[in-house]
Amino acid sequence: MSSDTPHSSARPVVIGIGGCSGSGKTTLAKELAAQLDATIFPLDLYYRDLSQLPLEQRHHGNFDHPDALEHELFIAHVASLAQGIAIERPVYDFSTHSRVHGQTVNVTPKQFVFVEGIFALHYVELLPHYSYSVYVDAPDELCYKRRLARDVRERGRTPESVLRQYNETALPMAKLYVQPSKHNARLIVNGSESIDWSLEQVLTQMRLAGLMAPR
Repeated sequence: MSSDTPHSSARPVVIGIGGCSGSGKTTLAKELAAQLDATIFPLDLYYRDLSQLPLEQRHHGNFDHPDALEHELFIAHVASLAQGIAIERPVYDFSTHSRVHGQTVNVTPKQFVFVEGIFALHYVELLPHYSYSVYVDAPDELCYKRRLARDVRERGRTPESVLRQYNETALPMAKLYVQPSKHNARLIVNGSESIDWSLEQVLTQMRLAGLMAPR
């Protein structure tokens, strides 16, 4: 049996990966998905559509609060994926804080599904769907530097707006909602260490949990 194959389940193995913005959870999820040829499911794409609001007002929303995400929809979608059922995932435009209407992406679950996002371990309704859960921990200063680079490069933000949002909402919300969710993880990895080491830790624990065949 291949090391990429779960022992005895026709349904996908669903793994939740949480952690603060900039902790390295997305990088870890992508590396795991590439290693296992898995489906990756980012919760970031489920921000609520704010197209009904003026653009300037949208920019000042609290995007680091759990209510900013349409959790009712992604909980239902994770439940479907856990049953082996494909879903139609929304398309989100971060530059305008709105859904791309009329467009979805078909997501078909593979043997492994990695659900990743800052609130991946926060919503108690998600936890029963996970076969395993990982929290990526990293210092606040490192998280901010990574978030700054990402938001400027990928989301069209200015450094000033990123700093303001981090101080006003991202860090306070992380302390209130994200960091406590580490208690829902079966494994905590250090996001400031080598990604290869974090990857090896997760794969080892998945094998020990019987989710993958031993080497």
